[in-house]
Amino acid sequence: MLQFYPAPEGLGIPAVAARARGGHHAAVETPPAGDQFLTTRWSVVRAAAGSDSPRSRDALASLCQAYWYPLYAFVRRRGVGAQDAEDAVQGFFEQLLSKADFGRLAPEKGRFRSFLLAGVKNHLANVRDAASTQKRGGDRQRLAIDFSDADARYALRAPEEEAVRVFEREWALALLTRALSGLEQEYRASDRGALFDVLKGELAGGEVQSCAHYAERLGSSEGAVKVAVHRLRKRYRERLRAEIAETVSDCADLEGAIDAEIADLFRALGS
Repeated sequence: MLQFYPAPEGLGIPAVAARARGGHHAAVETPPAGDQFLTTRWSVVRAAAGSDSPRSRDALASLCQAYWYPLYAFVRRRGVGAQDAEDAVQGFFEQLLSKADFGRLAPEKGRFRSFLLAGVKNHLANVRDAASTQKRGGDRQRLAIDFSDADARYALRAPEEEAVRVFEREWALALLTRALSGLEQEYRASDRGALFDVLKGELAGGEVQSCAHYAERLGSSEGAVKVAVHRLRKRYRERLRAEIAETVSDCADLEGAIDAEIADLFRALGS
């Protein structure tokens, strides 16, 4: 379960009335603010196509780790059982690589999120034919995705939700959690773990304490706490935008594209 939920207020992103309903995502290393847009997820996608090189395997592992659960939740909401949903997600990624679909992608063709959703819809339509369904234990190499808690996470989902809405909300939660996990790693790596632990409520959407309260816990001044909170929010915003940048098209107005994607994702969380 999410330990804390990032609140957008004060971070330069749209407000949202939503809460996390379970699940966790692996932390990732996000590029520093200065070069956060130099390498996007698109380049990782293109690297995953073609040869069976270490780089392509690493790129595929990165993609699967980042995006498998939103796809799994979508497939489950379409009425597919837990084990068959695991097979569908596995088969979808394997099929994409075997066809070199990733290698043919160009950034201008749209958001990576939209590409994956359209692709998994097509994949589900194809595997409904029993003769073409990938069964567990088949000859094809299965990817290293940990589905151990996937069914329990999905069980927390509201049953009336439509499949696309489930996918988009889980995608948004994955991005938020990856950005927050990366921020925590950054603070702990620079011996600021205690500071993060005290101030993380500022990103949690829960009860925010006074600067005097924080200062007392940290043995610091209120002025220093205000600066620390400002820096924490700024760095979180940078990490979130860097994560978003990896999934949208390269274009003349990349900042605008990121803003539009953030707005869409927070609408999904608030719906």
